[in-house]
Amino acid sequence: GPKRVPVSKKLYVGNLSFDVTESHLNEMFGAYGAVKSAQLIMDRDTGRSKGFAFVELVNDKEADAAISGLNGQMNSGRALTVNEAKPKEDRPRSGGYGGGGNRY
Repeated sequence: GPKRVPVSKKLYVGNLSFDVTESHLNEMFGAYGAVKSAQLIMDRDTGRSKGFAFVELVNDKEADAAISGLNGQMNSGRALTVNEAKPKEDRPRSGGYGGGGNRY
């Protein structure tokens, strides 16, 4: 197929226990591939984790492997949610799907 410039996938990681740190995230996702960035979302008022994070992996296939490997896994008594982070604004992709709402 046509070579696309690889855009690293950003993953949403939810339902994290509040003691998970960015280094935990780097370890968890580092088991699947090279982690480009791990960003734990903090509550500005309390300085505590909000229980979710965004992790970017360098390689798409490794990002997919991390999703299938970690989504639903128990971590500190909670089942993790790991999926592809959706960009906030829908930019029309060239050669993407035409029209239509959500494909669910």
